[in-house]
Amino acid sequence: MTLEALKQAIAALPVEEKIALATWLNEQEIDQRDRQIQKDFAPGGPGIRLVKKVKADISAGKFTPMDDKRT
Repeated sequence: MTLEALKQAIAALPVEEKIALATWLNEQEIDQRDRQIQKDFAPGGPGIRLVKKVKADISAGKFTPMDDKRT
């Protein structure tokens, strides 16, 4: 099935089914993002290296605190 055929099929769906499809697609995206985050922050992942660098910078005093602008 081509992308254009999918678009036409989706356009023909009743509103409730479009909502169900959009919800399902969103869940797929969230699951994929969660898997990527787990991979990035697994031992040796790029996220772990970044966290270690930030912690080292903080310990060395190489940071500027953010102003608390909450109201």
